[in-house]
Amino acid sequence: MELHQLVNTLGQDLKHRYGERVHKLTLHGGFSCPNRDGTLGRGGCTFCNVASFSDETAQHQTVSDQLRLRSKEVDRARRYLAYFQAYTSTYDEVARLKALYQQALARENMVGLCVGTRPDCVPEQVLTLLADYRQQGFEVWLELGLQTGHDKTLKRINRGHDVAVYERITQQARALGIKVCTHLIVGLPGEGITDHQTTIDRVVSTGTDGIKLHPLHIVEGSIMAKAWRAGRQSEITLDAYVDSATMMIQRTPPEVVYHRVSASARPPTLLAPSWCENRWLAMTAIANQLDQHGAQGTALGTAFTAR
Repeated sequence: MELHQLVNTLGQDLKHRYGERVHKLTLHGGFSCPNRDGTLGRGGCTFCNVASFSDETAQHQTVSDQLRLRSKEVDRARRYLAYFQAYTSTYDEVARLKALYQQALARENMVGLCVGTRPDCVPEQVLTLLADYRQQGFEVWLELGLQTGHDKTLKRINRGHDVAVYERITQQARALGIKVCTHLIVGLPGEGITDHQTTIDRVVSTGTDGIKLHPLHIVEGSIMAKAWRAGRQSEITLDAYVDSATMMIQRTPPEVVYHRVSASARPPTLLAPSWCENRWLAMTAIANQLDQHGAQGTALGTAFTAR
């Protein structure tokens, strides 16, 4: 069976609700991060090099120009979600955030907004702004980079916040009708499948509308890259990732939407693991395991059924 028959994927969820394919268009708002500019620290999280997933040249283009270029790359969708992805996309004055978000939502055929950020960078004024767009009829996703449900690991990777902040912001956002997508990294230093189970259970207990799973990439320019070259940083194997991701999906309620179950990067930015050059390797293996052992929600006794 295909992945969307076993997992409540964002693509199928959007298609079901809008009656046609809806595509995310990634944007760079030129934001910084409190873990890089000295507010919390310098150097960022130990795994981070934003260039591994975002085009850094895009920050010099207007939002309108970025959307025009991104939409030309998509030939199978006519409606879009604007996705502010790079760095911390709520880390600025609310007036500037509003100007950028409105530029994106003013584009024709735009159905909503996705904002990637840290849970400690979402003040009340930002939640109010996002809730206002929802009240105007737009789909709004607040994408929170939690990464792990363990404070010990968050400290180890120099994240700069704890799990309690994530829980508080998630509950506040959802109370305002803002959808929350929780980002998690599988394979962080010192963590194994038991730790991954604790993380997914804590996220589910908190309440979330979406989840994005990402294998740990060791990328050029990150602090982890130095440790990897020195032999002090291991890399997650494909089999270990698939086992953990499958377990986490099975422990997720069927109504929660998976925005991603794997991710890829390419050399020379990607140093390890090599299997992350092709995200389909993990996606296919996860689908096979779910097909054999039960779909999303199976471990909770409420398995997902494709619409």
